[in-house]
Amino acid sequence: MIEVRIASLGVDSRSNSPVIILRPLDEEPGHNRVLPIWIGTPEATSILLALQGAEPPRPMTHDLMQDMVETLGYLVQRVEITRLEEGTFYAALILQGEERTYALDARPSDSIALAIRAGAPLFVDEAVLEEAAVESEPDFDEEAEVEAFRDFLDNIEPSDFSS
Repeated sequence: MIEVRIASLGVDSRSNSPVIILRPLDEEPGHNRVLPIWIGTPEATSILLALQGAEPPRPMTHDLMQDMVETLGYLVQRVEITRLEEGTFYAALILQGEERTYALDARPSDSIALAIRAGAPLFVDEAVLEEAAVESEPDFDEEAEVEAFRDFLDNIEPSDFSS
């Protein structure tokens, strides 16, 4: 497993879908790999709010999940993006308790939203990186991507999702 960080959260201009970009923490010199994972708008909004440290007046779904995990005596230990099958990423949410550790099957987007709230690290299986990572542009501006995504969220309308 390779530890990664969130490099960017943006919108794919071709599909108008949110995409989260993960970057290995300890990338070898000469490599500039990133792992794009397309996610849903609600999950992207939740991730963005958590990254910004925003606290809504009422708990959102991932806030509730984090509260439930803690109330039951567990910690989100880590998130592992474990495999890629037919274009779908799979993740395991690792919960640590006093006497037991659980690995729960989960979508990467939900797992990442929860990991941010818990301050837990993100990992990607090396085979997944080999298969799905791409080389990013050397002058890739991560902050500009996040700002563009904020603009997308500010201007999205429900009719944008109808076919």
